[in-house]
Amino acid sequence: MKDVYTKTIYISTCSCLSNKREFPTFSRTIPSDFFQAKALAQLVKHFGWTWIGAVRADDEYGTFGVQSFTKEVVKHGVCIAFTENILSTYSRTAIVQIAETVKRTGVKVILAFASERDLYPLMQEIVRQNITGIQWIASEGWITAARPSTVEFFRSFGGTIGFATRKMAIPKFKDFLLKIRPSVDSANNLNNAFWEHIFGCTLRLKQEPFKQNVSETKTCTGEERLDEIENAFFDVSQLRGSYNVHNAVYAIAHALHGLLFCEKEENKTIKLCGDIARIEPRQFGEAVYFDENGDPPAAYDIINWQLNKGVVSHVTVGHFDTSPDGGSQLVIDEDSIVWSTGRELQVPAGVCSESCPPGTRRAARKGQPICCFDCIPCADGTIANTTGAAECMNCPQDYWSNDGKDSCIRRDTEFLSYYDAMGITLTTVSLFGLCLTVATISVFFSFRSTPIVKANNSELSSLLLFSLLLCFLCPLTFIGQPTAWSCMLRHTAFGITFALCISCVLGKTIVVVTAFRATLPSNNMAKNFGPVQQRIIVCSCTAMQVVICVLWLSLKPPFPDKNFKLSNKKIILECNTGSEIAFYAVLGYIGLLAATCLVLAFLARKLPDNFNEAKLITFSMLIFCAVWVTFIPAYVSSPGKYTVAVEIFAILSSTFGLFLCIFAPKCFIILLKPEKNTRKQIMGKIPSKRL
Repeated sequence: MKDVYTKTIYISTCSCLSNKREFPTFSRTIPSDFFQAKALAQLVKHFGWTWIGAVRADDEYGTFGVQSFTKEVVKHGVCIAFTENILSTYSRTAIVQIAETVKRTGVKVILAFASERDLYPLMQEIVRQNITGIQWIASEGWITAARPSTVEFFRSFGGTIGFATRKMAIPKFKDFLLKIRPSVDSANNLNNAFWEHIFGCTLRLKQEPFKQNVSETKTCTGEERLDEIENAFFDVSQLRGSYNVHNAVYAIAHALHGLLFCEKEENKTIKLCGDIARIEPRQFGEAVYFDENGDPPAAYDIINWQLNKGVVSHVTVGHFDTSPDGGSQLVIDEDSIVWSTGRELQVPAGVCSESCPPGTRRAARKGQPICCFDCIPCADGTIANTTGAAECMNCPQDYWSNDGKDSCIRRDTEFLSYYDAMGITLTTVSLFGLCLTVATISVFFSFRSTPIVKANNSELSSLLLFSLLLCFLCPLTFIGQPTAWSCMLRHTAFGITFALCISCVLGKTIVVVTAFRATLPSNNMAKNFGPVQQRIIVCSCTAMQVVICVLWLSLKPPFPDKNFKLSNKKIILECNTGSEIAFYAVLGYIGLLAATCLVLAFLARKLPDNFNEAKLITFSMLIFCAVWVTFIPAYVSSPGKYTVAVEIFAILSSTFGLFLCIFAPKCFIILLKPEKNTRKQIMGKIPSKRL
């Protein structure tokens, strides 16, 4: 028989009763603990509490409530420090152990999901041990309980915050109460007792016998007015459980009425049309006040324990409501909350570890929950610009972290500039060499008819001076911010001009060697090596380098690049060689020409004339090779813009070596020792025969 009607229990909040397979006919008048747990979880999230304890009643109410709460809060990264069970029947030893757990863990926020009857013994022990400074979160089972709401308990539980079912006024209920009147039919009537209690008097009705001591108490006439009495009994705006009972009764009454009575179509008359003896639960249909689990919409008031004029008050500081679409709304007036610390506007800190400041990130402690962590600084190049960051963010490639590791700052760019002291120095040296070359060209042109100039192969010398002029200009392409054109120009110009320069030196060396061999009997080599052959050697040797550079530019040319590896705080702007094979092929080819020239000059170093050019070429090639051999390790090991400076230094050093060794002695004789600028002095004594 129990399944043929709907059970309504006005204080049943356990979410387990929402299981329609196990309780198909159950409908509640109070929101399920599922909604309360959801509301409590949103409250915890709202105030940023991540390290809390839990005390639950050792029954379905506490078990299912804390389970639902835990399931919700873990989504927000909240950790439960401990969970203790409590019942009113527990021994004092068990109660003391729970209180010790509260003190030992040092948790500052504790949820108590229990009824007032089960929680009261623990509350007494908390007060007895003077445990204070804890922010208690209350379930609806005890948040509005009168017994612990005293000044004595407020010392430990003041500022408690929790949820209570929404208080509402039952329509017309107050009018009904004000219409209560004494009954003349029975002296022991409930209305009469109520009347005497409210007015503090004794009713004397007409049928009552005369009482001797009636004058000792105030006599009620039955005509007193209830609307003139101020009594909490008539405050129907504070009803919580009673209002839910009222809703449940009316819901079932309307359902039964709709089930048993119907309207006759002809004259719209109402008549009994259902069989009251054969009512099935499914016949009630779906009520607008319940969801598919038979749960009504959740509507809670947020209650805060405050002390006003020596009385503990349950002050409403917000509300929580659910909507039909499954959403919810939490509204809190934080300014009106009094916390456990006794101070307003200062939310207690419910954390195991304080939030990491900007510039640091959380690092989990081994063997502890994720809410307990250490704060470690972000690594270089990463930042954390928010409080409590779990991970540090990488700065964009063109940025780097500041000293505080809380913001990214743009990296400085570095390249060899014309405004740097090093750039100015190298530019000055380059221009100085350029001026010396121009001056030498002027000297050779002015003294072109002198023996020393004529004996020096004026065509090759002029071409060599021109190539040295270009070599002194090459460093200027290495200075300044790299661009696509400057990167291609600097390497190819360097390779071609030096190839031209060494080719001219090689041509001069061959001329010297052939001239020496021509002094031997029956040697016609000099006749076979005239100006045409010299031009062919210079052009062919230079053309080979041109081909290498053209292939380099066509296949994988140099390009401007940003180097982020050499410095954390700087971007090194440099020219990427593109093809390293082509780059080393250019250097290798120049080295091959220089080595060939060195070998030939070395073979002719013992020419007997007073002005032995082969020795000068040998010295110049030794300097050239020494510079470029030492250049390679210096180039590889130099950081940033110093790489470019090393390359420029190698170019200038080798160019000055060639210039000073080959042309400085000639200019010295032309300008300072003109008496030696004669054919006799140039040729000296030549033996008649040489083996």
